[in-house]
Amino acid sequence: MKKLILVLSFFCFNFANAQNTNVTINLDLNLKCKFEKVILKNPNHNFETFSNEQVNRADINKLIIESKTPNTLNVKNLSKFIDKIDLEVKISNKDIVLIQAFDEERNYSESAVFTKKTGELIHEITTNIKQEEKEKDISFYSCKNNNKDT
Repeated sequence: MKKLILVLSFFCFNFANAQNTNVTINLDLNLKCKFEKVILKNPNHNFETFSNEQVNRADINKLIIESKTPNTLNVKNLSKFIDKIDLEVKISNKDIVLIQAFDEERNYSESAVFTKKTGELIHEITTNIKQEEKEKDISFYSCKNNNKDT
């Protein structure tokens, strides 16, 4: 739970105070990510955690992250939404990759943080942003790079 609070604080702090694009390193990652757990906040669950044995979630077999300085960051195969929309927040440095995108009405967003050192990927989906009762789906993955030279 402490890790989740730290990550959510990281999102809020960086979105409020950082520029929306900050790519300081070139990357070409081809990741295979194993689903580990999900935290759900919705009318039925109040930030409850479910393991991979409790919910049916697919692994991500080919997550592509490409970054080129100074401001290009492409992410493919994380979700259908991320595949088809321009990222609003794009940060990539030697330690992390951070992205966020909103729908046109700004009532739906997806964010992701990939920590290169640990291989941990956190993917957050927030719906009903404009309503008092937002819904969240926060998935945790363990990733390995399929590229042999990176």
